[in-house]
Amino acid sequence: MVDEPENLMLVFLRRLDVKMDGLAETMREVKHRLTAVELGLAAVRREVAGLAEADAHLSARIDKMSDRLDRVERRLDIVPAV
Repeated sequence: MVDEPENLMLVFLRRLDVKMDGLAETMREVKHRLTAVELGLAAVRREVAGLAEADAHLSARIDKMSDRLDRVERRLDIVPAV
């Protein structure tokens, strides 16, 4: 005589339980990787902010140098023709 499974519903539930455990582990890994991506993005944003600050400082220095050059040209009476 052929052995019948103890209960077909229990077999399916056990399979489902194994699959759910696999999904839970995968979700933990995805969360870990997402956290790493978010940390990397925050680092990139800090770097971009630092570059923007450096750009602002350079623009201020160029503006000051332009003012100084204008003043020198006026004193030497070599203002360029417009």
